[in-house]
Amino acid sequence: MDYTLMLVIFIVVLALGFDFINGFHDTANAIATSVSTRALTPRRAIILASVMNLIGALSFTGVAKTIGGKITDPFKLEHGLTVVIATLVAAIAWNLITWWFGIPSSSSHALIGALAGAAVASEGWSGINYSGFSSILQGLVISPFIAFGLGFLIMFLLKHIFANSSPHHVNKVFRGGQVITAAFQAFTHGTNDAQKAMGIITMALVAANIQSDLEIALWVKLSAALAMALGTSLGGWKIIKTMGTKIFKIGPINGFSADLASASVILGATLTHFPVSTTHAITSSILGVGSAKKFSAVKWSMAGRIVLTWLITIPIVSVLAALTYYVLALFMH
Repeated sequence: MDYTLMLVIFIVVLALGFDFINGFHDTANAIATSVSTRALTPRRAIILASVMNLIGALSFTGVAKTIGGKITDPFKLEHGLTVVIATLVAAIAWNLITWWFGIPSSSSHALIGALAGAAVASEGWSGINYSGFSSILQGLVISPFIAFGLGFLIMFLLKHIFANSSPHHVNKVFRGGQVITAAFQAFTHGTNDAQKAMGIITMALVAANIQSDLEIALWVKLSAALAMALGTSLGGWKIIKTMGTKIFKIGPINGFSADLASASVILGATLTHFPVSTTHAITSSILGVGSAKKFSAVKWSMAGRIVLTWLITIPIVSVLAALTYYVLALFMH
């Protein structure tokens, strides 16, 4: 078998592995609130999230093209396949480390940071498309603030609308609503996160001269969507515990508000072809909802730990990907 083709197959396996890990790492994003409020049993929540993730992943391709072509130019990379392998190895390693410790870090930050680090290691600083990379970073930075604000606003409005209703009635109404928002959340997760692996695979196909453009092939869409759905079906219980219980005590109305806010932000990003962190969106919306409910009820120490992980992810993974690239280059070039 041709050496280049073997590398491409290896990259496809790695990318689908990343998508699979992303699925169980980020399952909590879609179902943590609905499980913690008992709106859904864990089993039903996982099945719902898996199906909606799959549908969402097959629905759009704009984010995949952004990942495949805006951070670095796959048509100009001298060792593009090595760059892609280093990116995936570093991103997968970081995802597994943070999953093991139950920290809801961002798979998106991990992948984007790793790709930037590997591209710089390969081509020097000229390997980065600064305009594209900076616009992606702006989206990653701004989206949590929008999610926080939207979560605060929705919770503030609902709190006043249902101020005179009995807690039993409110809980009953919003437990039903949470099934809908959990499905919406899982769908939007698929529309954004699954496309990142599609973009990386397409980038490898371009680097190997198998494909001449950044259009996403049907087999790439299907395999990435199925890998994420399968990963989602296994769940990520440690992160579900962090998201659902350790930030503040979530009730059905809070979970509904948080899911609606974060899913709206993610869908808006997908429609404008921006990769965002679904982890950041849901965590920020939970913080916003908690602040609107009762500021002192939020466990800000846990929130601070999560934010610290956000801040260090891109620098750490960039360095890890660069080091991985240098090691691979010793054997592959």
